[in-house]
Amino acid sequence: MASQLSLSSTIKLNSGHELPRLGFGAQGAMYGCLQRGREDRLSPQSDMGSQIDSASAYRNQGPSAAAVPASGTPRSEVFFTTKVPVREYPLGYENTLKLVDIALEETKLGYLDLVLIHSPYGGAENRKGAWRALVESVEAGKVRSIGVSNYGVHHLDELEQYIAQLEAERGGKGKGGIISVGQWEIHPWLTRPDIVQWCRARGIAVEAYCPIVRGERFGEPKVKALADKYGKTEAQVLLRWSLQRGLVPLVKSVTPSRIAENAGLYDFELTEAEVEDIATTDYSPCAWDPTVEPLEM
Repeated sequence: MASQLSLSSTIKLNSGHELPRLGFGAQGAMYGCLQRGREDRLSPQSDMGSQIDSASAYRNQGPSAAAVPASGTPRSEVFFTTKVPVREYPLGYENTLKLVDIALEETKLGYLDLVLIHSPYGGAENRKGAWRALVESVEAGKVRSIGVSNYGVHHLDELEQYIAQLEAERGGKGKGGIISVGQWEIHPWLTRPDIVQWCRARGIAVEAYCPIVRGERFGEPKVKALADKYGKTEAQVLLRWSLQRGLVPLVKSVTPSRIAENAGLYDFELTEAEVEDIATTDYSPCAWDPTVEPLEM
């Protein structure tokens, strides 16, 4: 599989839609840099790829989405993700419906390819309400695929039980919604085997944010040795590791030269032994980790 990967590679989701295998994370980034002389950035053939990962909390859904028409790329060739909720809109049914509508208004994209519940904070009833709102948003044609972010296995088990309950109440399989994507901080120092196994058993695509650990692990001997061996940067080695583990890495940068490195992920391949050797059993998040929060939070 790894040798056949390319910038245009996709994963077919449980929803039936296709997810690009590489995404551009918009946290802390504004897309003006994509509209100043580099309108080809959003083309599936460009060095960035065609997936934009945004969120209500990032405060840049509009500018991120504005790069789509500015680039001349057809809407159908761009996969746009957002997440709910944001601090002033606590998790819950009504606020999730509201935030989906706000995202549609700000992005002017017509529909959202993927909406994730950003974290499990808020308690069981609010998590369930938010999920039901996403299910209804899919049924209304506002959203194509839905999922979660930063859920622990106990949160995922709760959601699966709730989906079964909704199916019983609303008329059968699929009526409770379909988990298509989950997103977590994942890299060789935080591999999350329990969560990844849970998702793969159910055909859920796993996206990895902070795949290069914010640069904090550059200089690690094993990673540096592979970068030297293949004539690549350490960031490219870590991204290639994600791809070969079957993950969908989300890259964040506003530097054109670093964005351009994405195109260099597909002319080399780590061996299976190298992929396994980089992985550790460490628990070393470089960001927040709501997965460890109890169900009551």
